Amino acid sequence: MDLKFIRENPEQARKLLELRRVEFDLDRLLRLDEKRRKLAQERDRVRHEQRKISDQVSLAKQAGEDCANVVVQARELSGKVKELEAELSKTEQELTELAKLLPNRVHPSVTAEEEIISEWGKPSELGFEPLAHWDLGEALDILDFKAAARVAGSRFAVFKGQGALLKRALISYFLDTHVRKGYVEISPPVLANRACMEGSGQLPHLEADTYTLRDDPLYLIPTAETVLVNLHRGQMLSESDLPGKYVAGTSCFRREAGSYGKDVRGIIRVHQFDKVELVRFTRAEDSYEALEEMLHEVEALMKELELPYRVKQLAAWDIAYQSAKTYDIDVWAAGVKRWLEISSVSNCEDYQSRRSNTRFRTKDGKLAFPHTLNGSGLALPRTFVAIIENNQQKDGSVVIPQVLRPYMAGLERIS
Repeated sequence: MDLKFIRENPEQARKLLELRRVEFDLDRLLRLDEKRRKLAQERDRVRHEQRKISDQVSLAKQAGEDCANVVVQARELSGKVKELEAELSKTEQELTELAKLLPNRVHPSVTAEEEIISEWGKPSELGFEPLAHWDLGEALDILDFKAAARVAGSRFAVFKGQGALLKRALISYFLDTHVRKGYVEISPPVLANRACMEGSGQLPHLEADTYTLRDDPLYLIPTAETVLVNLHRGQMLSESDLPGKYVAGTSCFRREAGSYGKDVRGIIRVHQFDKVELVRFTRAEDSYEALEEMLHEVEALMKELELPYRVKQLAAWDIAYQSAKTYDIDVWAAGVKRWLEISSVSNCEDYQSRRSNTRFRTKDGKLAFPHTLNGSGLALPRTFVAIIENNQQKDGSVVIPQVLRPYMAGLERIS
């Protein structure tokens, strides 16, 4: 979050933190910020005195005059500058680490309550008692939970045969669709360093939900957003580079540390899953139009798959730390008889670009931070769940959506 905004609007910042239900020592941040600015001013003042004394020493030496006293003063000022720089560096580091714990601001349209803003399609009425995906998947031999438990443990799944084919078809269909809409496909590492995780906003507050390597300072990514928003970390872009549109299909990893006992059956909440992620870099004045475009892109996928869905605008307390505004898209799953979040589309404004120091130079030569947006387009395995549960037939087979059949060698149903 912009420290200038906090400094100039402390009460507004307090209300924002209250709206987001985030506990944070704002007074400590303001004290550190004040200390940092005073130290910087004092350092600059002493530096100025040091330069003046150095000039006197130089002139005295040229004139052959005794300058021993002035040399002593110069050394004292040099020592004072070093002390101030050390104290300033320490204060800046403390301020930076504290500021990393701050969430983003929220858009004025975001309130304390979530709102359902649209719905499409009707929850399936199958005319018989549908099976949940864990029973249906095992009956069709397309999901194997016992094998997954043997090789990895609980909250993992093995996709098998036509189930693996359906999973691969979904990923290919999503990627092809987004590339046709102008996104550049990226195949990134699924390991990221800490600077990358902090730049995207996952760390430090999601440390408990993140998988880390034992012997290397690397993390398994919780989403491709993590690496995509860091593609230009530390770089200076030009305005002509915007908008930048990227798409990646990756495996994602989450410990789900805070979800003990929740959704333990099936593949609704797992430790490893595949997801196709969209990320955009835009100018500030274009970002909310881009947010609506990304929402429509996700909705188009849902309609082509003929999956009933609803769109929610999330409450301020429910959106991710890095987001200023988020839409969730929920899909209806007939077997478990509930709505499942299948995608989130968010505008993070300049929160991530500030953290990753990604800037661009405008046409008139000014420096600015681009806005970053992200969205799931779409996430597996919940798309998989919705397809097999909603399209199951009385004979136990599952009809494949028309749009996926070219990706499955013309297969019309799994049986």
